[in-house]
Amino acid sequence: MTHDHSAAAPSRGASRPFGRVMTAMVTPFTPDGGLDLDGAARLAEYLVDEQGNDALVLNGTTGESPTTTEAEKESLIRAVVEAVGDRARIVAGVGTNDTRHTVELASQAEKAGAHGLLVVTPYYNKPPQAGLLRHFTTVADATGLPVMLYDIPHRAGVAIATETLVKLAEHGRIVAVKDAKGDLFATSEVLSRTDLAYYSGEDALTLPMLSVGAVGVVGTSTHFTGALTKQMIEAFEAGDNARALALHRQLLPLYTGIFRTQGTILVKAGLGTQGRPAGPVRPPLVDATGDELAQLRADCAAAGLPLPE
Repeated sequence: MTHDHSAAAPSRGASRPFGRVMTAMVTPFTPDGGLDLDGAARLAEYLVDEQGNDALVLNGTTGESPTTTEAEKESLIRAVVEAVGDRARIVAGVGTNDTRHTVELASQAEKAGAHGLLVVTPYYNKPPQAGLLRHFTTVADATGLPVMLYDIPHRAGVAIATETLVKLAEHGRIVAVKDAKGDLFATSEVLSRTDLAYYSGEDALTLPMLSVGAVGVVGTSTHFTGALTKQMIEAFEAGDNARALALHRQLLPLYTGIFRTQGTILVKAGLGTQGRPAGPVRPPLVDATGDELAQLRADCAAAGLPLPE
């Protein structure tokens, strides 16, 4: 397994501060819904050692951050850093729609050993761009860790505007963007005007985003597609566009199929068939139905990655 140790020391302008392939890891729970720290360590090892992930995002939406406590978030970071922190970057999701609370979570993540922070646009309260600028810079000022901004307007209700991103790029610790905006025009402009490292926040848009200068993906389907997604990115970087396109087309049924319902639900269902740590989801999510699992099996098979029966 090759590891990109340019990822080991993120700095301003690092070409890929968190490597190429990152997975927003689900948080394994015990059958009764408690935190499964041993399972989390084992799942992280699988994602890094078998699926080729250069970095893992913990405590993101896929990790059910809305329904885990601060103590659970901290212990999850510690367990995963201990398990794989010597060979992968561990990025903690700390974004909330309260700047003060986000700063507290960022400080906690730094103390727990995280290597970076993922900070989503404040959701629901729809701050203006001046508020976003202040929110992100306040959080970036609060620790010594590199920050990845998460631009996902369809969940947050507000996009990070191009001019705001250009201003944020001037901050020494704001080094990357997880881009789920689905606007290649805006992405292209930011990439042409800054040295921010862009990671696709939509699995299926990874290859198109590479073509305008992105460096990788923060994926959900990458719980299953990580190794082949890495091959796709490496093929593109090597100039083998035909191979990259073939892999993109092969994986498309799972890149999109994992989101037929909320992604965490299907990832946990798929991991369960493999006997990997996952467990149930917490309300308001609901576990996959038999029909949803059957469709996931079909999508995985179509991508050449069949699940065990």
